[in-house]
Amino acid sequence: MSMAILDDKLWQVVEPLLPKVKRRRRVHPGRKPIGHRQALTGILLVLRTGIPWSALPREMGCGSGVSCWRRLVAWQRAGVWAKLHQALLTHLQAAGKIEWSRTIVDSSSVRAMHGEKNRSKPDRPAQSRQQASPHHGCSGHPARNDTHVGQCP
Repeated sequence: MSMAILDDKLWQVVEPLLPKVKRRRRVHPGRKPIGHRQALTGILLVLRTGIPWSALPREMGCGSGVSCWRRLVAWQRAGVWAKLHQALLTHLQAAGKIEWSRTIVDSSSVRAMHGEKNRSKPDRPAQSRQQASPHHGCSGHPARNDTHVGQCP
């Protein structure tokens, strides 16, 4: 038997973070929407396997791929994914499951700061800090001795 995509323990953490279901209107209620757990199962299946939304198998009971995709977008706009990320990190930290020694922070995940406001002044102007070229302005390469006539001393 295969492992469930969304087990009960994970669902208990996720469920309180999801927005409340709106009441259906009495007149012309339309098709009954799929539940949050079914939608999340469909979203996780698509994200885990990489299948297209339109190829989501209806036999799983997740509804259509379009329904799951719409729920994904609605939850993104509502800030559910950021809250879920924070809740899962807190849950994992409390369980001692995060190995902080393997953590990497880069500018794609954390904004790079520009340094201190009170930086010391450089001891010399910017022009004199530039490295002089090894061939002193010659257009040729000194190791190959391929300078042009009249351009180097």
